[in-house]
Amino acid sequence: MPKGSRIESVVARQVFTWRGHPGIETTVTTANEAKGVATVTAGLSVGDYEVQFAYDGGTRWAGLGVQRAVDSVNETIAPVLQGIDATRQIEIDQMLLDLDGTPDRSKLGGNTIASVSAAVLKAAADSLDIPLYAHIGGVNACVLPVPGAGLMNGARRYGGGERAGDKPSYSMMCYGFDTFADASYAAWDVERTFRRTLGERLDLDPQFVRFIPAGRIQHDSELWDIMTEVIVSRGYEGKIGLQVDIAAGTYFDNDKGVFVGLFSAEDKTLDELIELYKWMVDNYPFVIFEDPLDEDDFEGHARLTREIPIEIVGDDLFTTNPERVQRGIDMGAANAVLLKVNQVGTITEAFEMTRLAHRHGYGVMPCGSRGEGPDIADYAVGLITGHLREGGTGDTANRLLRIEEELGSRAQFAGKSGLRLAL
Repeated sequence: MPKGSRIESVVARQVFTWRGHPGIETTVTTANEAKGVATVTAGLSVGDYEVQFAYDGGTRWAGLGVQRAVDSVNETIAPVLQGIDATRQIEIDQMLLDLDGTPDRSKLGGNTIASVSAAVLKAAADSLDIPLYAHIGGVNACVLPVPGAGLMNGARRYGGGERAGDKPSYSMMCYGFDTFADASYAAWDVERTFRRTLGERLDLDPQFVRFIPAGRIQHDSELWDIMTEVIVSRGYEGKIGLQVDIAAGTYFDNDKGVFVGLFSAEDKTLDELIELYKWMVDNYPFVIFEDPLDEDDFEGHARLTREIPIEIVGDDLFTTNPERVQRGIDMGAANAVLLKVNQVGTITEAFEMTRLAHRHGYGVMPCGSRGEGPDIADYAVGLITGHLREGGTGDTANRLLRIEEELGSRAQFAGKSGLRLAL
């Protein structure tokens, strides 16, 4: 066992996050002074089957403080991990799960466990003096993912969506390019053009068109028209497609049995929503639907996967949980899974889920919305996922550009094969 990789300290603290509420940040330091720092925060749309996060409750930080999680790391976890080789990820993750001892991570908190597990992974890579993506994927880690350009969010434009967390959210997936650098430029180009065009059409400041006030449009098809127009006008037809994270379950009214306020003011039955999805694929360049139906509707997702030829991603449906992914595989529900490394608990479980998906031909789309930040780039390359949520611009893109440069002639861009399409 290399002495330099042994864990010297594990320290957690509460930090501000881009979500606007606190997160937990854990730092793992090894004997050779390598460090791994990982932050975990909650997302906007949280599935019912995710692990439980540890929050303080009360009035301070609107109940979302994580000092309890911090204390669990510093007082309970740190003494147990001290002296263990950070490269023994599976063993360490099992120790974390044993310390918690609950199926939903409710004793220590999923955020607590996830922050330590991810920090250990990063510390191990640093102690070995190799990039995180190489530590994850070895010599096979040379495929750059298809990125997306985030366009806009918006819930409750038409009523409903009280639990939607600003969904649906739209992106443009930039797949028809030779390099990640070219795809990244296209992402910047279409995002900039879309904001300007939408601002002009709706008389809104282009800097603030991510959310559209109620009453400005009558149906999201007005947005799809503009998105398609932008793609064509910039010369990217057949190279860029549309992605939408729908979080449809947050619009479902259990009492009425319909989806309320999704895409337009009209209530929609399951059959009506599926027919709308077919029409969307026939008339617009959609390539990915994420969570298009309720998170408990495996049969509906299986039906939709059979009937439309694009990528159907389960996020709330699967919650990065191997058992739920296996159920989806058995039923043919969806054909891809969203990977939120901090959603299931440990790195080992997240990577196990990825291997399961790949073995059965499911796509994996990493998403850095739970605090992973630019590290999501290393996960995408290391796990050879072929694509990721957004990442076409900003810090994640910067990380991917550096990775592409580091790989040099070994670098490959996944292109259209990075998506699960039957078009």
